[in-house]
Amino acid sequence: MANTRSILQPDLTWTGYHFAPDVQIEVLDDGRIGRVARELTDRPERLERRALLPGFVNAHSHAFQRGLRGRAERFGSADATFWTWREAMYELVESLDAESVYRWSLQAFEEMRRAGITTVGEFHYLHHGANADDFALDQPVIEAARKAGIRLALLYVYYATGGVGKTLQGAQQRFRIASPEAYWQRVEALRRELSRPTEHLGAVVHSVRAASLEDLAAIHREARRRELVFHIHLEEQRQEVESCREAYGLGPMALLVDRLSKLSRTVGVHCTHSAASDLEAFARAGGAVCLCPLTEADLADGVADLPAMLTAGLGLSLGTDSNARISMLEEMRWMEFVQRLARERRGVVLSDSGENARRLLNAGTSGGAAALGLAIGSIATGRWADFTLVDLEHPCLAGAATDTLAEALVFGAPDDVIVGTTVAGRWG
Repeated sequence: MANTRSILQPDLTWTGYHFAPDVQIEVLDDGRIGRVARELTDRPERLERRALLPGFVNAHSHAFQRGLRGRAERFGSADATFWTWREAMYELVESLDAESVYRWSLQAFEEMRRAGITTVGEFHYLHHGANADDFALDQPVIEAARKAGIRLALLYVYYATGGVGKTLQGAQQRFRIASPEAYWQRVEALRRELSRPTEHLGAVVHSVRAASLEDLAAIHREARRRELVFHIHLEEQRQEVESCREAYGLGPMALLVDRLSKLSRTVGVHCTHSAASDLEAFARAGGAVCLCPLTEADLADGVADLPAMLTAGLGLSLGTDSNARISMLEEMRWMEFVQRLARERRGVVLSDSGENARRLLNAGTSGGAAALGLAIGSIATGRWADFTLVDLEHPCLAGAATDTLAEALVFGAPDDVIVGTTVAGRWG
């Protein structure tokens, strides 16, 4: 067994249910958590006036889209043409090379660390430079994560069609992978490259519109065989749902339940327009959901039916998606606040604020860990020592008692309440 590196004792420690005082956490030389108990030693490393949480887990990011900030919501000049987000994204894609992908990825990942995020699920589909099929834009993302010191779950994306039954056009060629066989060859090469304890892989089909149904099923089947998590954009926009129904007679979520084998370790991202009955069937099949409230609001996609997701018992995680704003605390509060806005329309019945805060904190920690299939997201023996440290003397927390700290943090704290993070036990 690894030797003890340190024994930490913050004033308060998040247990997954509440903040507890006087907990000591053993951090081992290999970067994992050893014992978690009171009175492990009479000489701990005291973290006074600090609260310790599991590092926040960002289960869904497109790092290169950090380059869109401030560019994606604008009007043209004389002709008053509206620049849609999609047009701005493709314009950015056409301009990127390995250096700029590295630069924007590093900017995004460093912002994540400052926001308390210690793990990123990077939903990576921008593979090629100007020369198609060179895969020149994969390595810069990996190098940026290493430089930032963030745990990387590279969710490697299969993208082969530009819409249901349509060929790839223009900038979409930079996303292209020729076949499931070519996809797994590339995944195998990346598996050899991602050899560090802080580097992991997951399988992805971008969406129902980005692959044939046969290819989607083949990649999902192989991901299950390899015991990889499988992620897919699902029912983000109404047009996607309608085009899928026209082609297959079912919406995307119902199609996955109908055509794929067991959906355990399968995560649908967004699910903004998913019906309650489909969410129930998806949950029964083993699926989980990742919400990205800031991006879903920024793109005016709509409000996901969170009450139906909770009723169905779906596992929930959070992502920063387009990285227009990188703040896991803000993703948490928006996850609930948009539901309050939808209350009259849906008849939403919310829990008390303490229960909601617990649910939101866990979506940003243990929920993200489950979505990525990683031993992170909780302060427990055998998990990686990935932590987020909170300043209990920050003015925004003034007046918060131990039993109201979770609510004060989730609903009232800015990111500068976070004063440190560790990944595998190393502060950064």
